[in-house]
Amino acid sequence: MVTAFSRTGRRAFQAAVAALVALGLALWWLLAMGGEPTPRGSLTLATGVPTGVYARYGELLKQDLAHDLPDVDLRLARTEGSIDNLRQLVSGRADFAIATADAVATYEVRGEPGAGRLRACARLYDDYMQLVVPKKSAVRSTKDLRGLRVGVGTDDSGVQLVTRRLVEAAGLDFHEDIEPVRVGIDQMPKLLEQHKLDAFFWSGGLPTTALQRLAQRFPVRLVQLGDLSPALHRQGERTRYYRAAVLPADAYPLAQDGQAVKTIAVANLLVTTDREDPVMAQGITRTVIGSRDSIGRQVHAAQKVDLRTAVFTDPLELHEGARRYYLSQKP
Repeated sequence: MVTAFSRTGRRAFQAAVAALVALGLALWWLLAMGGEPTPRGSLTLATGVPTGVYARYGELLKQDLAHDLPDVDLRLARTEGSIDNLRQLVSGRADFAIATADAVATYEVRGEPGAGRLRACARLYDDYMQLVVPKKSAVRSTKDLRGLRVGVGTDDSGVQLVTRRLVEAAGLDFHEDIEPVRVGIDQMPKLLEQHKLDAFFWSGGLPTTALQRLAQRFPVRLVQLGDLSPALHRQGERTRYYRAAVLPADAYPLAQDGQAVKTIAVANLLVTTDREDPVMAQGITRTVIGSRDSIGRQVHAAQKVDLRTAVFTDPLELHEGARRYYLSQKP
């Protein structure tokens, strides 16, 4: 009985030692590899027009990714804006994109191709609606745009999506009561200077470089949009992504005369699809959150990227890779 017990005990002991050795080797491998698989490959990020905040944010994110994920080659795609970005995503022309929450919701409600495949990695910063007019303009509210030439953003942009809703909230018809000029922020400032536009709408992070430069060379003024908030939200479910906001007095000092300006804001999301590799999505999400301060020094809007709010990506559910990242950050 003693001999049989001893053999059994030795076998159990040997099995336990073997298991501990295997576990130790696994832990050593994970530590040597940085604790998790390293993303590698080529990616495309759909951003926006060259002079917008999306494009600048993408340029700086690319620099940080080159440091954090050296085996990932990121290409930036210039686009017309949020709706265009989503179409590029689902078609496979882009792997990640920046888009406003209202544009994502509209894409889903319309039943656009691939809408069900969209996933989010993070809530980024907010876009603020900005209505720009020459300083001496008589326009004091959106209602005053009747009969004027108004830059409304390109047809596939989030700018035009919000502009249409603001014009409606002001009691105007987009096609009949204004002359909509379908151009983006890369052209609107120049057209305003040349008196080919009477006003233009822009939706972007603060501050937008193109508007800063315009104010330095041409006297402009920002028109309040706060009076439209009640009527905007009466439009129903499609406008629930907008919130009342204020352009701080120092956003565009030359265009605000030291005054804060009431407006509306909408969140931006970093979007991908369910086809994206979880390891890649986790790595990209980590860099986006970690690069807040470095990018924020040049794009002030990026200072609003925050781990505590990044998970609130309504109307999209989180990508599995992004979810893994956030879970890993829990204390």
